Amino acid sequence: MVKVSNLGYPRLGENREWKKLIESYWSGKLSQADLLAEMKSLRRTFLKKQADAGLDLIPVGDFSLYDHILDLSYQFNIIPRRFAKEAHDLGLYFAIARGNKDNVASAMKKWFNTNYHYILPEWSKQKPSLKSNRLLELYLEAKELVGDKAKPVITGPITFVALSSGIEDYTAAIKSLLPLYRQIFQELVEAGASYIQVDEPIFVTDEGHSYLEAAKHVYAYFAKQVPEAKLIFQTYFEALVDPEILGNLPVAGLGLDFVHGLEENLAAVKAGYFSDKEIFAGVIDGRNVWGADLEASRDLVLEISDKVKAVHIQPSCSLLHVPVTKKGETGLNPLLKNGLAFADEKLEELRLLADQLETGFSSPKFTQKVADFKALQAADFRNLALEDLGKIPQKRHLDFKDRYPLQQEKLGLPVLPTTTIGSFPQSSEVRRIRRAWKGQEISNQAYEDFIKSEIARWIKIQEDLDLDVLVHGEFERVDMVEFFGQKLAGFATTKGGWVQSYGSRAVKPPIIYGDIQHIQPLTLKETVYAQSLTKRPVKGMLTGPITITNWSFERNDISRPDLFNQIALAIRKEIELLEDAGIPIIQVDEAALREGLPLRKDKQQAYLDDSVRAFRLATSSVKDTTQIHTHMCYSNFSEIIESIRALDADVISIETSRSHGEIIEAFETATYPLGIGLGVYDIHSPRVPSLDELISNIERPLHQLSLDQFWVNPDCGLKTRKERETVAALKNLVAATKIVRHKFGKD
Repeated sequence: MVKVSNLGYPRLGENREWKKLIESYWSGKLSQADLLAEMKSLRRTFLKKQADAGLDLIPVGDFSLYDHILDLSYQFNIIPRRFAKEAHDLGLYFAIARGNKDNVASAMKKWFNTNYHYILPEWSKQKPSLKSNRLLELYLEAKELVGDKAKPVITGPITFVALSSGIEDYTAAIKSLLPLYRQIFQELVEAGASYIQVDEPIFVTDEGHSYLEAAKHVYAYFAKQVPEAKLIFQTYFEALVDPEILGNLPVAGLGLDFVHGLEENLAAVKAGYFSDKEIFAGVIDGRNVWGADLEASRDLVLEISDKVKAVHIQPSCSLLHVPVTKKGETGLNPLLKNGLAFADEKLEELRLLADQLETGFSSPKFTQKVADFKALQAADFRNLALEDLGKIPQKRHLDFKDRYPLQQEKLGLPVLPTTTIGSFPQSSEVRRIRRAWKGQEISNQAYEDFIKSEIARWIKIQEDLDLDVLVHGEFERVDMVEFFGQKLAGFATTKGGWVQSYGSRAVKPPIIYGDIQHIQPLTLKETVYAQSLTKRPVKGMLTGPITITNWSFERNDISRPDLFNQIALAIRKEIELLEDAGIPIIQVDEAALREGLPLRKDKQQAYLDDSVRAFRLATSSVKDTTQIHTHMCYSNFSEIIESIRALDADVISIETSRSHGEIIEAFETATYPLGIGLGVYDIHSPRVPSLDELISNIERPLHQLSLDQFWVNPDCGLKTRKERETVAALKNLVAATKIVRHKFGKD
């Protein structure tokens, strides 16, 4: 019998119920008791949906009140030292994630190469301990509802330690956790758990090679201490490293990604490395929204089954990374909609696939899914004639050292220019008016007039704050990528296609279904209007081709370089419109450039080269006096610093505050010659930074960076913040900058 398993289910809910509950609690509208009760109800709804979909193994422990890695840190008492005196309660849990009036939040890092962010565990001198076996509590709750289909899920000790900070001896840290995991596993087995999924995705990265000896020790320990536990050593996002070694671990099963790690994982299967293992085969793409090629998936499962003990089918990774269901997407082209599969539809695909494999009979639903897949591949919107890239310049006319003085002369800016990243708070009034407009309760003109009034109000606020370079505020945009998807040909946007990015922050990625074309101005009207209101320079605000790709559900029928370049040509046309309209600074955000970096080093340079080529394709047509900015966030920049330089942006602004200064080291070098703004405060925390804190954050990089190249800005856009705290923080930012200018005699 072919079993159907799932690795994780979206937390948000069909209507973002999860997000709304948490934010109601944060705002004081919901008590802690009511929050926990409502979350339990939501969790049970998710379990029942998966049971009704015909799953044989349903994940338990994937649900969280914020982040699954934070859950482990909290449960294991890995509490940042600055929070040591605070009560061990839900307030502390959320304070670690969001900060509070006294302490900054823990760093937020990308979950491998996805747009999900986890809260970085901070180790110091604390000894891990098991506060409570939360996974056991969740398992017992689930068992009442779905019986022995409940499958506990936990991030493994090696991956947890590898993703942590503040550890001097990784071997000792891993060993300190083993008794805690042993207790968790033992209690789960005694409660009746048939399988326990232990997520160890670090073993698809190059870093995984350095943990091979740890893996042998850890899983031998578990096999000896809890021999009854049937552990699934689960990986995803790439192929398993060192399959010959890891295939010998004393575990019942291996979870492998046969979508993003297909070639290497299949080769390892054929080599016989897993012949005595149950393989939990990720044959349905858990990171994208396209319906599966069920015939190809069937053939793949049959190919695997000849070489292993047993095959169970599942998504390639947790379905956390896709929307819940497409059933409410009534506005999509039927051809496109039929070719999509969100989380619920992916579970249906798996059940259809399992039934076909079990019986050898293709049901009418299976046959229809195959037809829908083939119809989408043949669609005419995927075969347009595109521009010849060979005829388009991809290099600025002058080098940076020659054009930057011309730009500064034109702009007339002081040293340490102050600016923001682009967006300002989207108040409840902004959201209310947008909903009314979308619901056709107000006219297009009324909506445009409201947007203009918000732009004018915030231009005045920025002038009163004495910021040097202004922005229009992006009040017309729900999201920095979805907005462009609504205006470019080749994109579709959804009604309810929300996915979690971090905490309660949800994004609605557009779907790239066809060839991309610039068919109308994207940002021209709002930017030109803002510039007409002030003599200070206003930045045009665009999203770059790599970020649009990485934060969209992308096509999988053409190469990524081709997709990058299609979007780059569209952005290039918008840049030319802005420049022709007199906009002197144009920011092309590449917040997700590092995020898309392949997990294996041997694949990274090609991606970086393709990214640099696309960015320069988009930005290199401007005059020497037009200044190009870009923005990146939450990344390990040291490993891609040369590619960042190669972008040839005049100014790059980056996040540094949440990394507690660590990222600055990558740029504190005389070899980085371009303009740079190191974000001087964390916009994801509700706290207002003090004047002294900001002065320190501005001065530290100036030990290495030149005054002439340094810009002062927050670390990211301000859309999610409240207006009062935004104004207070920016007031301190400007004041701190003026104090530093005075210290250097540059008033």
